[in-house]
Order: sequence, then structure tokens, then C-alpha cells
Amino acid sequence: MNETTAKPPRGPILKGLIIFLKTVKWFLIVSVGLTIFYRFVPVPYTPLMFWRSIASVFTEEKFVGIEKKWVPIEKISKSMQQSVIKAEDYKFYQHNGFDFEAIEKAIQYNKTHKKKKGASTISQQTAKNVFLWPSRSWVRKGLEAYFTVLIETLWPKERILEVYLNVIEQGKGVYGVEASAQKFFKKPAAKLNSSQSALMAAVLPNPIRFRIDKPSRYISRRQRRIMGTRAPVIAIAKVEVKAELKPIETPEEKSREFFSLKFDSEDDLDKEKGAEAPKPTATESSEDNSND
Repeated sequence: MNETTAKPPRGPILKGLIIFLKTVKWFLIVSVGLTIFYRFVPVPYTPLMFWRSIASVFTEEKFVGIEKKWVPIEKISKSMQQSVIKAEDYKFYQHNGFDFEAIEKAIQYNKTHKKKKGASTISQQTAKNVFLWPSRSWVRKGLEAYFTVLIETLWPKERILEVYLNVIEQGKGVYGVEASAQKFFKKPAAKLNSSQSALMAAVLPNPIRFRIDKPSRYISRRQRRIMGTRAPVIAIAKVEVKAELKPIETPEEKSREFFSLKFDSEDDLDKEKGAEAPKPTATESSEDNSND
């Protein structure tokens, strides 16, 4: 006589747990695999690129396409590399993906300013741009932190900077410094000088509102400040430092210099000049969108 033992039925909670665990497993496999893949292969497109193009059908007078061209970091001028580090993430070569001092400064800044600023590092911005959709939510911020840890673990710093420079938004439909250099300066990114590089870096807090081809007084001031800031030593080891740059001796002075630029404000400039800041249009964010 054969007796078979029937398996006890699975309740809805157990079934849900099994589905959840399988989903997490496949998410980890796909996310780690994709991160390793992009360690060696150029990133063709990002979610933001498609999002902007699709949104333009409803928000712009005409369709906004995608202008981009991938180039290796060796074909991006040192001045361009230095400028984004000076403007966006001075401690890029020191931190492991997160700048907690900058986060604290952002919290303090946002308590006293209507236009909010973020403290995302180049690593965080790269993780967000390459892997995630454009939105402001705690879910996305949590995933951004996860992918930031992944790329900091699996990519060298040079690769993170290379990907960042090739996918950053530089204007409506313009992505990466090569496409931006060709469009606005009629030259390859390898031939960008310090002034052009600083201008391209100056608009990064909000490249839709701020324009490279028509810089406002605020952007022109940021450009000058970026040019006048000494780049981190590791980033300029093989580049001659210009004599006119003001020497910065201590880490505390370096931090103050960077945060003064990172968290500068149009409102402060308007108070100095007694002018009213230009108001953003319906398609322009009043908050910085590259650092959220």
C-alpha cells in the first residue's frame, strides 16, 4: 500500500513572502549584472533621456530629440574633468559615494532658502542618471543609494567620472560633454579650455533653466568662481596649476570654498545687485534637478 504525504497548503502570507524573495533575488542579479556590464560598455541611453523626449510632446512647442556622443575620458579635456569636480563634488576622490558634510550643509541651506539644493555627489548623480527614473521620492532615493554603493564598489573612480561626463544633461535634448561642446562651442570635448569647461559645469545644478549659450549673471559668476577654485590635487597631478589661483592651504578652507560655490544662490546675487531673479517657466524646475 502506497501512502503519499500531501504538502500542506501555502497560505497567502507565505506565498507573498516567496514571491517577494524571488523578486529581490532577481533584482539583485539584474542590477549587479547591469552594473558590471556598464563597467566596460558605454551607456547608450538613460531613463532621463527618454523621459525628457516623451514629455516634450506635451510640454514643448516641438519634439525634443536626443543629442549625445560617447567619448572615452582620455578625449575629455582635463579642464572639463576638473570643472565638474570643483563645482559638484570636491571630495569625489576621497569619499565612498556619499558626502555627509555636504548633506548637513544642504539641510541647513534648505531651512533658509525657498529654492532647495541637494548634496548628491557625482557618484550619486551617475547612479541616478544611469539606472533610475527622474522623480523625487524616498523609494528612488533609496534605490539611488543602493546603486551608488554598487558603482563605488564595482567601478573605479575614473569610470564613474567618465560615465558621468557622458550622460549629464547640458540643455534641452543635449547629453554628455562631447555633444555639448560640439553644439555650443563647435569643438570636441578634448579641446575645451578652462573658461568653456567652467561654463558647462556652472549650469549643472539645473541645465534646463540655465543655459550655456545665454548665461545669466548668476551663471557667469559661477563660471568665474569655478575658474578661480583650485582643483583637488589628485585630479591635477599631471596638470600645471595656474599661478593666479588663490592658494588654499587647509582642508577646512577647501571645504568652505567648495560649499560656498555648491550652495550659492541667485537670491544672494539679487540682493547684492538689487535685481529680481528671472522666474522659471512651467517646464523649468525651481529646484536644482541634478542634485536631488
